[in-house]
Amino acid sequence: MIKQLVTGGVLGLALISGAAQAIEGGVNVSERSTNLNLGLGTSSPGLFLNGNWLRSNDDGSVFDAGVGYNVDVGPLRLAPGAKAIFTHPNNGRDGFAVAVGAGAQYSFNNMWGLYGEYYYAPESFSTHLDNYKEISGGISFTPISLLNLRVGYQYAELDNKGSRKDNVLVDGPYVGASVRF
Repeated sequence: MIKQLVTGGVLGLALISGAAQAIEGGVNVSERSTNLNLGLGTSSPGLFLNGNWLRSNDDGSVFDAGVGYNVDVGPLRLAPGAKAIFTHPNNGRDGFAVAVGAGAQYSFNNMWGLYGEYYYAPESFSTHLDNYKEISGGISFTPISLLNLRVGYQYAELDNKGSRKDNVLVDGPYVGASVRF
């Protein structure tokens, strides 16, 4: 019963706060991976929701749904959050993880900015993994308010338990674009 009340409360807050929030969808592409993402409230202060599908050509994929809170301090935006992750490694067993982390964005002006984020799930927050980690960062360019272009670096790894080979989903530069509605 408590679980249902908490879930209902979180969904209710998301709907209330999302009434005036922008929806954002985008894609990041690197040499060996693709990352599709969808978000609600990710580009404004306050509560945000997001989801991602990261697929590696060689090492599997992950699906995640996250929640966080954007806090603006002048041109700096801090975004602590948590993600529920379904892991599908090529060399390990499917499983789940809960990663905690944060993102940061610094806007030089209305068009240019720097961004980065880090999420980590230890063994105690995951099944069939010793840990999960992802880090990304780069430069963003927003020529018009509806479009954001990115160039950056991303690393995401599924550290499998036992003697199974670890799965590095992405390790390298990428280009990306997103559209806001």
